[in-house]
Amino acid sequence: MSLSFTQLFYLKGKHSEKFVKVPIYLRLTVNGERSELSISKKIDPEKWNARTGRMRGANLESIEFNQYLDTVRNKINKIHQRFVDEERLFTARDIKEAYLFKGARVKMLVQLFEEHNSQMEKLIDVEFALGTFKRYTTTKKHIEEFLLSEYRKTDIPVRDVDLKFIRGFEYFLKVNKECNHNSALKYVNNFKKIIRMAVANDWIAKDPFYNYKVQFKTVEREYLTKQELQALTEKELTGKRLNVVRDMFVFCCYTGLSYIDVQKLTPNNIVRHIDGSLWIQAQRTKTHSRLGIPILPTALEIMDKYENHPRVLREECVLPVLSNQKSNAYLKEIAVLCGIKKNLTTHLARHTFATTVTLSNGVPIETVGKLLGHKNLRTTQHYAKIINKKVADDMQVLKEKLKIVSDKQGTV
Repeated sequence: MSLSFTQLFYLKGKHSEKFVKVPIYLRLTVNGERSELSISKKIDPEKWNARTGRMRGANLESIEFNQYLDTVRNKINKIHQRFVDEERLFTARDIKEAYLFKGARVKMLVQLFEEHNSQMEKLIDVEFALGTFKRYTTTKKHIEEFLLSEYRKTDIPVRDVDLKFIRGFEYFLKVNKECNHNSALKYVNNFKKIIRMAVANDWIAKDPFYNYKVQFKTVEREYLTKQELQALTEKELTGKRLNVVRDMFVFCCYTGLSYIDVQKLTPNNIVRHIDGSLWIQAQRTKTHSRLGIPILPTALEIMDKYENHPRVLREECVLPVLSNQKSNAYLKEIAVLCGIKKNLTTHLARHTFATTVTLSNGVPIETVGKLLGHKNLRTTQHYAKIINKKVADDMQVLKEKLKIVSDKQGTV
């Protein structure tokens, strides 16, 4: 896209007294938008030629003064040409600030994202999980595609991000990338972190997210009922891999561990409590919160089953866990064999622990939150809502049964 660009030197104000010098300013105009700056020079208005924007005369003073103006003009032209060559979407203010800061580069959005992701990559397993890094990498990719699609640019100054840009990005995610509402907002939230960094470093004057409100939709999390969990546990399966994946899943159902946490579990994480019972003591990969989980009988039986497994002995792990991708693929096959119509995934086991195994059996919500490693009780309360819904559904069935009995008695 071609942008019109002009420069104009002019006197800032007038003075009625003779021989009183007034400051010279430079007006930059890009596509009709102006920005002005002082060039740190003053001149007697009588010596100024407003038509040419130069000092009158051909004496040494005039020559040196006009050479200074030419130097400023040339520096501005070089900055403008650099922006054009880099195919930037720039403003007169960008050129002004680049000149005032001695040609310093305007902070660019994708460049800032790359810097953030590069630092995050070095902190994987220190401050961030690999999955978190991958989500930010994907967010950056979506931003790049959005810029090409909507702006025909590979990058823009971060200060050009406004509320319109944010809402446009959300729309792009939902329509072009076919993300559901919550997934789109998660990507927008990742993008928000980058913008907040820019605001904190004064690379952008005003937070464009100030008037942007995020409202996630409530998603009902699936879990196995007591009957489904029992059917899965007792099902006779052929093939070692199916059995390993099923046992890993059931182990998570009775410990609340996520896939990544059970994969990292070692014998060092199994400790004996003061009462003689065995506990899992570990750190959640996602939140780094400490876990202390009593090992229930079913989980203990699975551990004992694999204590002499070659991988357990060789790699010093508790269970011979397959990759998450393979585990989820096998779980779909297992669900069919067990007659379970729900989308069986490794994470559904954690939901089952929270609902069917603990809350449904009267374990206080505060205890469940601690077992799950939640830092905020509100996260755990979502599971309590599921249980309350189940109670309401069961009571509705009871009401209908009582109504039928009452109607029959009334007809006698």
